[in-house]
Amino acid sequence: MDSCLIFSGNSNLELSKKITAYLQKELSSIKIYRFQDGEICVKIEENIRGKDVFIIQSTCPPVNENLMELLIILDALRRASPRRITAVIPYYGYARQDRKDQPRVPITAKLVANLLVTAGANRILTMDLHAPQIQGFFDIPVDHLFAAPVIIKYLREKKFKNPVIVAPDVGSVKMARAFAKRLPGNLAIVDKRRESPEKVEMMHVIGEVKGCEAIIVDDLISTGNTMIEAGNALLKNGATEIYGCCTHPVLSGDAIEKFEKSLFKEIIITDTIYHSSLPSKFTILTVSELLGEAIKSIHLETTVSKLFI
Repeated sequence: MDSCLIFSGNSNLELSKKITAYLQKELSSIKIYRFQDGEICVKIEENIRGKDVFIIQSTCPPVNENLMELLIILDALRRASPRRITAVIPYYGYARQDRKDQPRVPITAKLVANLLVTAGANRILTMDLHAPQIQGFFDIPVDHLFAAPVIIKYLREKKFKNPVIVAPDVGSVKMARAFAKRLPGNLAIVDKRRESPEKVEMMHVIGEVKGCEAIIVDDLISTGNTMIEAGNALLKNGATEIYGCCTHPVLSGDAIEKFEKSLFKEIIITDTIYHSSLPSKFTILTVSELLGEAIKSIHLETTVSKLFI
């Protein structure tokens, strides 16, 4: 790993430090500062010519600020003649805009992919994309990891008596099925009708949840409305306890306060997005070892497939 250099943007320094600690390395030196008008300026403070370079940056809120910072860092790295640049993006922002679902709207997930490649990325390492097909938006290699092994390990340690894994909508069924198979547990689905981008009306629960500990799994929590309404529907159908799991805790608006007031026993999240403080109801699991192993495999040109087991 001597010829491997790992840099970090400002979006999630805590996760970057955990990754480098796991790899027994130090973060490489980079200076990121702002001009008085807010423009971002970057200076790479190490010789990277011919080196294998990784830049860790989640495009989480403030999304545009962190995305622009990543693009500028990539451009600075590209102009310093490294052997390869891998953009490690634990949370890929704009992933929810992955298709034209109505007239005259952008496909922003593709736009961001184009920007990353143009800026200088030779490879992408990311985790739990909101839409897996976004991998195909890139004409460079994409390693798409899943946080499921980390979350499932934690859930197994809780030794549930009668768990049921719940998809809060149809789009989460594949993820929920993978959890149910490996925990193991039964599978249920909450049929959702969305009245508007901010308002969700839950209809009914598909599957048996009565007398079960219900574990709702999703790739991200933004406003929290979907998961909270799903939890209420499960309790009405006889679930004894409800837990929430997600990889990316966006937690926008008053989501944290809503979960604190909800009947959820625990919300299990990962550290792909940094939060300085969260209520005790939230349990934060780290994906640093998973990302660290992926970085090691990419650098040493060994298989990344072992991380999916």
